[in-house]
Amino acid sequence: MPAQTLTAIVPCNDLDASEAFYSALGFRRRDKDKPPPGQDDSYRILENDAGGALHLTQAVEGWVVAGRNPFGLYFYTEDVDGVAAKVRDLIIEKDGPGHKPWGMYEFALSDPDGTLVRIGWPSRLRER
Repeated sequence: MPAQTLTAIVPCNDLDASEAFYSALGFRRRDKDKPPPGQDDSYRILENDAGGALHLTQAVEGWVVAGRNPFGLYFYTEDVDGVAAKVRDLIIEKDGPGHKPWGMYEFALSDPDGTLVRIGWPSRLRER
């Protein structure tokens, strides 16, 4: 079976704010993906050291409305606690990561445009 991957394209009202938010989760643009000065910068490809990718695109005006954003992402990582430590002040559930009834050890954030970002790993795969 060939290897496959699926990458989310996330619409953003403020690409710089969104890039900074996802940078705190370990996602960064490679220098070769940065356009020369004066060229269009409305689409950004971010990657992390584990091979994860996330694409950010400038939203069409009125598409992403604060408080009414229907988008969500799930970031699977074994290092849930390590990521949580980096973004502790942004965690929605103030008690931090925890085991959920649906079998995940996770926590949730909201990006600058209100996209729900859950970060977790299956509870059954964690050393307790």
